[in-house]
Amino acid sequence: MNLTVIGCTGSFAGPDSPASSYLLTGTDHDGRVWHVLMDMGNGSLGSLQRHIDLHELDAVIISHLHPDHCVDLAGLHVAVKWDPRGWPGDRIPVWAPKGTHEYLAAAQAMEADPGMSTEFIFNEWQDEVQVQIGPFRVTPYRVNHPVEDPYALRVEYDGGQGRSVLTYSGDTDSCEGLVRAARDADLFLCEAAYQEGRDEYRDVHLTGLRAGQAAQEAEVDELMLTHIPVWNSPTKAVIEAASAYDGPIALAQPATTFRIVADSERLAGRAVNGRVGAREG
Repeated sequence: MNLTVIGCTGSFAGPDSPASSYLLTGTDHDGRVWHVLMDMGNGSLGSLQRHIDLHELDAVIISHLHPDHCVDLAGLHVAVKWDPRGWPGDRIPVWAPKGTHEYLAAAQAMEADPGMSTEFIFNEWQDEVQVQIGPFRVTPYRVNHPVEDPYALRVEYDGGQGRSVLTYSGDTDSCEGLVRAARDADLFLCEAAYQEGRDEYRDVHLTGLRAGQAAQEAEVDELMLTHIPVWNSPTKAVIEAASAYDGPIALAQPATTFRIVADSERLAGRAVNGRVGAREG
């Protein structure tokens, strides 16, 4: 599968990147190309349209209900409902935590009935219950973040491009659910919003060190750090992670596409189009 970083700045959109949003693209065994958007934070809707037409979206999957991970779904609803040319596709399936429909309706000052249900099909995650979306099998794992029903998402791809596993941390501090979600992943896309020395902020976000510790315990093939706020040093996050994890480490880069494949053929961390990522060749 391919991972395109739509946005990766932590907690709010930055000058160079929207907030969290990642496009997964993969071909099934019949040759059909699927597009699944993973999180849709502030600013992501505009950047997404540089990569695909909105009607190509097959599903949106949301890790948790903080605005920097989901609020641009409200904008997507406007694009679907009010396009004067008419929306060419069906309702868009949305997999997300409980209460997402009500949350988004409130953001648009709408009544929840019917709210956005005429444009979206809302489905609620259940902890560790798998969902099949085309060639992607997605399993949510409850993690450690101060919002109701936060999840890490494990995405297992089986299609025309082979097999591969991506785990996305969502937002979390260290916890068992994160390690279970990341076990043996080909790429671990993991937040590192904090830096060591801010221990008064536990049970909210990972540091680079704690992301590295989770990657090492889960025995992932490669770690990619993301969700780094504008006031933190990406270099320091990588140094912290490298003190705990002995595998390759990359940084998520906006408008960059990475191919994720398994084992010896793994190319995660190498850009296939757009800007070059943190590790080349």
